[in-house]
Amino acid sequence: MIELAKSAGFCFGVKRATDCIEELLEKNGKAKIYTLGKLIHNRIYLDELYRRGVSSIDESEAEKIAAAASEQAPVILVIRAHGITKECEGHLGELSEKYPHFSVIDMTCPFVKRIHKIADENTGKDTRFILLGNAEHPEVLGIMSYAKGECAVFPTADEIFAYIEGCAEEKPTVFASQTTQSTFEWKKTQKNLKKLCTNAKIFDTICNVTENRQSEAEEIARRSDAMIVIGGKDSSNTRKLYEAAKRHCPDTHWIESADQLCVTSLTGKRKIGITAGASTPAKLIMEVQSTMNTENFDFEAMLEESLRTIHTGETVTGYVDAIEKNAIYVNLGTKVTGVVAREKITDDMSIDLHQLVKVGDQVEAFVVRVNDREGTAQLDMRRVQNDKAWKAMVALKESGEVVDATITAAIKGGVLADVNGYKVFMPASQISTERVEDLSSVVGQVKKVVVIDIDNAKKRAVCSAKVIEKAEKKALADKVWETLEVDQRFRGTVKNLIQVGAFVDIGGVDGLIPNSELSWRRIKHPSQVVKVGQEVEVYIKELDRENKKITLGYRTEEMDPFFAFKNTYKVGDDVEAKIVSIMPFGAFAEVMDGADGLIHISKISREKVAKPEDVLSIGQVVKARITEIDEENRKFNLSMRVYEDEEYNAKRAEERAAAKAEREAQRQAEIEEKAKEEAEYAPYIVRTID
Repeated sequence: MIELAKSAGFCFGVKRATDCIEELLEKNGKAKIYTLGKLIHNRIYLDELYRRGVSSIDESEAEKIAAAASEQAPVILVIRAHGITKECEGHLGELSEKYPHFSVIDMTCPFVKRIHKIADENTGKDTRFILLGNAEHPEVLGIMSYAKGECAVFPTADEIFAYIEGCAEEKPTVFASQTTQSTFEWKKTQKNLKKLCTNAKIFDTICNVTENRQSEAEEIARRSDAMIVIGGKDSSNTRKLYEAAKRHCPDTHWIESADQLCVTSLTGKRKIGITAGASTPAKLIMEVQSTMNTENFDFEAMLEESLRTIHTGETVTGYVDAIEKNAIYVNLGTKVTGVVAREKITDDMSIDLHQLVKVGDQVEAFVVRVNDREGTAQLDMRRVQNDKAWKAMVALKESGEVVDATITAAIKGGVLADVNGYKVFMPASQISTERVEDLSSVVGQVKKVVVIDIDNAKKRAVCSAKVIEKAEKKALADKVWETLEVDQRFRGTVKNLIQVGAFVDIGGVDGLIPNSELSWRRIKHPSQVVKVGQEVEVYIKELDRENKKITLGYRTEEMDPFFAFKNTYKVGDDVEAKIVSIMPFGAFAEVMDGADGLIHISKISREKVAKPEDVLSIGQVVKARITEIDEENRKFNLSMRVYEDEEYNAKRAEERAAAKAEREAQRQAEIEEKAKEEAEYAPYIVRTID
């Protein structure tokens, strides 16, 4: 027996809106018709409107379509039955005045308009307005835009009670409800308010059609073995109908159209009730009723099927009937109801189960235990999922397919990775071609991997990212080798240091800079010149294509200390030099970084030096003169003695000058003495007079 609710289908407000659209489509041939948001919450009806040329837009698009309106192509915008915000209404009014060929028709349900007026006229900056409803529903958004002062929306009576109880400040309080809310929750709210608020204003704003429809659904559910609720999944009033029926008839199904009707889920039911949401067209209700009345719908066969039993260890398929906080209930088409505990669905204890499954979804699960007395079967969905995931792992191993893996945790010896929902182990040696010191540093990364090992007994899989990286590097290297030539220059990155040199990545391949090419000086280890990660300018000196070996050059003339020295100094320049090594034949002194000159033992001092270390010490800074530069042999000589020689020669010159001056003075004295004598004897000299 099938019983159809008398109140099923369009309510007054929805019918008023849909009749308006139908009339516009019939009479306004050249006008483009839009609705602001979804006209009603029924996907099938909206799809039909779209096929007939009616488009849905949001407020942000209103001005664009208004501006495009013209005499040849006028635009009509219909406001949905749920209503809009006060601000949006004002904006549309301005647009209709600004653009003469753009018009607005308000099809907001009168019952909704009434709540707008209640909120507008009964609230102020010192009041508190509380609404029972869904905060994200378009009807609620519109209502709350008219309320002033403190405002709040809650979906249940218990949440309203907790909120009021926690308010420290007493204020004049106004209570109302969304038109399609549960009458059960509203009655509970009113009962709670009587305990807390003595002078609150309470407005009964649930649509009487909604209230009557829910009451009728409950009555039919009480006397039915199963219930069918028809309506859009985003319809608030349909959801409340479903919840009302479910309270009295656990086997309640929510469908949007006849093609979602699962005959097997109704097996064994002698009496089935049907109701429909306020946004459900009569056509859809008739299609569901007609489907159930066909001769193919064999109740006797369904009854026989309902007696089928299930057994522990089976894998079964069913439809989600109800979702609670910590479990879901599954209609298996048998005399027992499947129960799947939260931990048998997901290991994330924080996630809302409504995000994972929806009422009416088909699910597959493993039967853990059957309790015929209680009429329940404990099911495990994760086991089925894991079994399927394991089969997928085996297939990946056999095919060698490359897949993405998200590294989720670092553990001893490696990391755990999520491969298509299955936990797979990746050894530390397989994470990368380069050594990973800190395993936690790769957690959260997504890597390309292949499954390299399978343990069927333990259902464990091992994957590798290193295999993929090596293959990618080889492919890149092969491509790079085709372009390499001697003397080609690169800006590379130092990748590794070994005793004899440094390996440098030059864009997909590595080349070696020997120590002899790292510096003009003799070095013991490449770390004296470069470090890992450093960028360097290099060029190819040698290519061994057969053995895939590249020798790189690094040092240049500009880097040569002797080159810098000879361009800075010349013979005869005085310098300060630091003694860096002492040999039996002399000492080497550094004039500039890497440029050492020889001070021969004979050039240390004028005095005889038996051993250089008797006079000099490592690190001592001395003054010396460049006496010779041998460019061919890249050497230069220094002299400390030159200063002593100059001092000695200067002293000798002074002594010679002094001796010469003394001799000259003596000669001059002799001349003067002789002149004096001659002057004394002059009177006595007899002169011959001619």
